[in-house]
Amino acid sequence: MADATHPEYQYLNILQDIVTNGSDKELFFTPEVLAEYKKKGEKQPYIRSVFGRQMRFDLSKGFPLLTTKKVFTRGIIIELLWFLKGNPNIKFLVDNNVHIWDEWAWKRYHKHCLGNDPKKDLEQDVFIAKLKELPVDDPFVVEWGNIKTMYGQMWRRWPASDGREIDQLGWVIDGLKSKPFRKSYVVSAWNPDFIYAMASKGNASEVPPFCHTMYQFSVTEGNKLNCGMYQRSGDMFLGVPFNIASYALLLLMVAQVAGLEPGEFVHFLGDAHIYSNHFDQVREQLSRKPRPFPTMKLDPKIKNIDEFTLEDFTLENYDPHPSIKAEVANIGGF
Repeated sequence: MADATHPEYQYLNILQDIVTNGSDKELFFTPEVLAEYKKKGEKQPYIRSVFGRQMRFDLSKGFPLLTTKKVFTRGIIIELLWFLKGNPNIKFLVDNNVHIWDEWAWKRYHKHCLGNDPKKDLEQDVFIAKLKELPVDDPFVVEWGNIKTMYGQMWRRWPASDGREIDQLGWVIDGLKSKPFRKSYVVSAWNPDFIYAMASKGNASEVPPFCHTMYQFSVTEGNKLNCGMYQRSGDMFLGVPFNIASYALLLLMVAQVAGLEPGEFVHFLGDAHIYSNHFDQVREQLSRKPRPFPTMKLDPKIKNIDEFTLEDFTLENYDPHPSIKAEVANIGGF
């Protein structure tokens, strides 16, 4: 039985803090999304949130994949590999049966059809099936699979004012190999040119401004690589468990290709919240006791960040409580 010092309690304590002390706040929904709630006869959710929290996970003591509910590990790996490609088209995810980002692509298509040609509109499941059956270079896939902005695009292909695409993560990895103690190894996803009213013509997107806005690598103790990530907005029940594991996995990958040992992942949260339609699920999770963290092993032969595939990751000794299902609230837009 895990004791109260188990690192997962950092996460569970934030959940309890939100339930007990959080402030209730309204959410923004576009008219199209509100219409979907009305069609289903559902009331749109609100959030209960606190501001400014932190968690630390020492990767030498296990891989921080939550155990108080089963987490979709394959989805985390596939999504991270997609980020590393730097391509904002969800075709790669759909082809691998990972549907985390489906609604964002569909919402853009749906909004376009409502305003231009309602007869071409498709239900979300039909839209995704079409993306999957068509080749990657089909015009429909190229146009409507593209969600315009995503993390990997900013990490690997940041659009510079002089027309270049800057590979921030590539620069960081090269630097860690030759000058590991620099303090400037920061990767930012926060690009105002793609965010709401600040966006330039053609760059505005239905996708909300990047939730995990930036991360930093720092070497300590000679060869320990640490990663700190600032998340402006954290969906504590559905999103944050993914984020913890995803950035811990990124830390393992970068440490391996840079020839360093993984140290700590430090997670900084701005607005940490629970959606009102997740309250019952959170109470169920809080009733459970954490179990020992599993181990994540990477194929040691991989020395290039772009060469990892799903088969290069092995999760061992993961014994979680059963999964707890909950609906995603599709917010954002402009």
